[in-house]
Amino acid sequence: MLLRTEKDTQDFAYRLAKELQPNDVLTLEGQLGVGKTTFTKGLAKGLGVKRNISSPTFTIVKEYRGRLPLYHMDVYRLENSMEDIGFDDYFFADGITVIEWASFIEDFLPKERLDITLRYADNDNQREITLTPFGEHFEQVVKALS
Repeated sequence: MLLRTEKDTQDFAYRLAKELQPNDVLTLEGQLGVGKTTFTKGLAKGLGVKRNISSPTFTIVKEYRGRLPLYHMDVYRLENSMEDIGFDDYFFADGITVIEWASFIEDFLPKERLDITLRYADNDNQREITLTPFGEHFEQVVKALS
């Protein structure tokens, strides 16, 4: 699917938020600047989060309150590390966990999750989004967004 603007990215994430339930884990992959945090801003809005969303690059995890808690992780700094910082405490904490650069902690990820990849399209202002569901729940989520 093609996302033509930042607003399209946020609107898509907003719609996705309406399909999520407690303990859902979303992974976000893509180059620097491709829109992972922009996507998370739209998701947060869909979850009723009122606070400003920023990348948790230096803190690893930021927590936000909405209709469901949002746990926003950026694990870029954990590349080549096998350190478990208590991921399960977030994955099973009755909220939504969004993980930027999730491939760096592949061994810790739950089997059921939604992998989201953002890529630059031909026009740098446009993004291509790919959703890869793992588990029946996420297959239904992707179907609802189609």
